Amino acid sequence: MKEQERILRKSIGKKIKLARAKANYTQEELAEKLSLSPRYISQLERGIAFGSATTIINICKSLQINSDFLFHDLINDTETAFNNITDDKFLENYLKLDDYNRTIISVLANELIHIQDKKHNIKDA
Repeated sequence: MKEQERILRKSIGKKIKLARAKANYTQEELAEKLSLSPRYISQLERGIAFGSATTIINICKSLQINSDFLFHDLINDTETAFNNITDDKFLENYLKLDDYNRTIISVLANELIHIQDKKHNIKDA
């Protein structure tokens, strides 16, 4: 497998894993819902396997995600630092939050940035 394909599979697999975590499914539960094996779901999430178009569509339907979630940054060739912007556990936990708690996290993050900017401005003065 070429390096570029390996990177694409890993990116898509990571997004499938995040969507599964947000939906609160185990690999076993998702596998059962899709009539696939848990081992295959694990391989998809790790980028070892890549599903057929039908499998990808069924995954999107089961996890209630748009295919754009899986492919947007890959198709537009605007490779982002998605894999490096945060650790997996934080993102998995964030996706499990309800809208109210996500708003709290957003407000806290904005406030921390404001405090950080003030701190840097004081140092630069």
